Amino acid sequence: MMRKALLMGGAVAALCSFTAGIAQAQVAVASTAATAAADDTAGSDIIVTGTSRAQRRFDASYAINSLDQAAIEKIAPVNFADLIGQLPGFQTEITGGEVQNIYRIRGLPNDGGFVSFQQDGLPLFHENDGVFFRGDAILKQDLMTKRVEVVRGGPAPVFSSYSGAIINAITREGSATAEGGAQITLGDTGLYRLDAFQSGPLGKDTYYAVGGFIRHHDGYRDNGFPNDRGGQIRANIRHDLSNGFVKLSANYVNDKNVFYLPIPIADPRDPSVSLDPYIDYFTGTMNSPAFRNVTIPYRNGQGQTESRTTDLSDGRHMRMFNIGAQYEGDFDGWLLSAKLGYTEGKNRFTAFYSTTNPADAGSFAADYLARATAAFGPIGSFGYTLAGTNTVYDPSAASGLVMQGQYRDIASDFYSAQGNLSVSKRFETGLGSHDLTAGLYGSLYGQDRFYAYQNYLIEVAGTPRTLDLVAYSPTGVEIGRVTDNGVLNYAATLNQGDSDASMFAIYANDTWEIVPGLRLDAGIRHERYDYRGWGALTDQVNLGDGTTLADDATRGFTGVILNRKLKTEATNWTVGANYDFNGNIGVYARASHLETPPNVQAAMDVNPNPVYITTVADQYEVGLKLASGRSYLYATGFYSNFDPLNASFLAYDPTTGRNDVNVPFIGEAKILGVELDGALSLTPWFTLNASLTVSDPKYKNFASATGADPEQVEGNQIVRQPKVYGNIRPSFDFTSGETDISIYGRYTYMGKRFVDLYNNTALPAYGTVGAGVTMVRGQWKLQVVGDNLFNQKGLTEGNTRTDALAGQGSTEAIYGRPIFGRNVRLVVGLNW
Repeated sequence: MMRKALLMGGAVAALCSFTAGIAQAQVAVASTAATAAADDTAGSDIIVTGTSRAQRRFDASYAINSLDQAAIEKIAPVNFADLIGQLPGFQTEITGGEVQNIYRIRGLPNDGGFVSFQQDGLPLFHENDGVFFRGDAILKQDLMTKRVEVVRGGPAPVFSSYSGAIINAITREGSATAEGGAQITLGDTGLYRLDAFQSGPLGKDTYYAVGGFIRHHDGYRDNGFPNDRGGQIRANIRHDLSNGFVKLSANYVNDKNVFYLPIPIADPRDPSVSLDPYIDYFTGTMNSPAFRNVTIPYRNGQGQTESRTTDLSDGRHMRMFNIGAQYEGDFDGWLLSAKLGYTEGKNRFTAFYSTTNPADAGSFAADYLARATAAFGPIGSFGYTLAGTNTVYDPSAASGLVMQGQYRDIASDFYSAQGNLSVSKRFETGLGSHDLTAGLYGSLYGQDRFYAYQNYLIEVAGTPRTLDLVAYSPTGVEIGRVTDNGVLNYAATLNQGDSDASMFAIYANDTWEIVPGLRLDAGIRHERYDYRGWGALTDQVNLGDGTTLADDATRGFTGVILNRKLKTEATNWTVGANYDFNGNIGVYARASHLETPPNVQAAMDVNPNPVYITTVADQYEVGLKLASGRSYLYATGFYSNFDPLNASFLAYDPTTGRNDVNVPFIGEAKILGVELDGALSLTPWFTLNASLTVSDPKYKNFASATGADPEQVEGNQIVRQPKVYGNIRPSFDFTSGETDISIYGRYTYMGKRFVDLYNNTALPAYGTVGAGVTMVRGQWKLQVVGDNLFNQKGLTEGNTRTDALAGQGSTEAIYGRPIFGRNVRLVVGLNW
């Protein structure tokens, strides 16, 4: 793998040297000619994210990418995280399925909380993380997306809350020319998807666009039921005014997405023994039809036993409606912008989570001897049956192992109203010009939650069956069951609460162009938050069934409500400088400060002595910009310092089955690195795109009062963060007769990572190869694309419920979430 990394690095270096040589040859050209030539370069893309007014990408003094539909088509992502992961500085994990994947920016130690998902410059939900959903669950890619703009670092903290990066989807709008398109996508993983849009004029100066998708997908892994069912529709109407425009928009999402979790891949008794014969690396999952009708009993606050019945095949069922309004007007150089949005949604989430490693069937049973004897009397032996039956199950006829898993049933209703008002004005002075922006942003938002988790005993197999552990008397008569219809612990975790928030922000930014090409800019944002909420207290209860141990230690509501109020604030700022020698060469530098206070879910915390931490990040970056024709190179060096960093985590208790015990762990993180983003295009028929990120993400100065050893964390690599990652994407484009043909490939490399804070267990490096071909003839398009063509193995995470602190007891992960195997998709499209 290191050889592959070096080869990729060499390719990027070659791209750098070629582009630098071309750009250097342009230095002597007169500036006016250079500026004119620059209009034809890749750097002439117009961007609107992280800035008060539209500008060329090359002119920006921060790292930004813009991906239009043509670029997205060649990347051919399997999900939104896969698309963003092709950009430099973004390390994503795409293996959770369609949504709720991992987005990390420049080593920032968080699974997505520092990334703001926006549509047309406004978030659909104010916070980046909701109750078991993030932005990719409510902002989905389809033909209604004109382009995606992504800001890494830079001014993100000033133009958005909680943000080390902004992902902004710019939607398609209508024009005076009616146009539309549709495409059908078929995949060998049981994928059937229809995308379509239509746009055009409605009347004088009034235009519309409407589109969306509907999709059925069996899935990359065999659940025993479909993985993804549903879709979305988006529409907008725009009316142009003499000095601007007004636009109304609406989104509706109704989508079910089953979540993939880690699987055991090696026998913990001997990690050299693969479990692939029992649970296939590429198609296996612990999701199973056995969980299509799960009942979770629990004690309510009045002392009565209630139950919830849910279906694993519903997965993450997201129903979300958003309505928005936008106005822009130019009043003699005063640019006024107003954006409003309101979102309301329901998230119902069911999933089957990994917990402890598989265990030897005999040893697992022996661990229950004392409790079973106390409950049932003298035990002669234990045995396994298929859950709820007397059909004997013999583990020794298979792997000799059994394992546990946790079924989670989560419900949350949420809402978010947000608005942004800004005014911009460019002033000419005796020493250059100032482009000033002042703005107000506010949001009223909230969410409730209900969690009920319970633990099951299952066989080690794909789509496993649930098992019962049966206790027999010395004479061989059944006298009780450790489990009840496969359940080890009923309602092992129980949580309920509600929360509301109001926040207000004021911000300002000034870009000072001293002379043509030399710009300084600075911005500041101050935010105030007010949280109110409640959480329901729980206690351990016995539901009273003497024939099983499964209900002996459930959680029940006590009837006591803990009310909580919290006020917090944050101040973010950025300062940058940019100098463009001409239209082909530029440099920039920037410093920014980001504060991320606790989110609104803190108001539902039932911990009697909560510790609320505002994570503080200082980021510094310097960049080099080179552009010539269709070739370009953006090289950015960056340094991030987090102090304090909240690396606390929820631990799984194998005795009680609870998964809501917080382990506080507070310290610092430091990340030093460089990212390269380039394209080499010396001929009209060949382009080589590449991105590479090299960094050194480290933990520093940790402290814990719960027994975790901070010394074992000092200087360690940040969990699940590689030091090297990137991709190379060659493309051959030519015409044959009346058909435009594009043949392209992609090699993606992910470096070595660790599952745990102590860096005991590694996730090995891996690389995958994908390829595709697109043919366009007239209005028709045909595309065939494949991913992981050589079935390369790789893991994106370990078993986070139990290995987050000290690993899995092995040098390499034996339990993890594998990447998807080889898959192929066919796309047929028609434009009109």
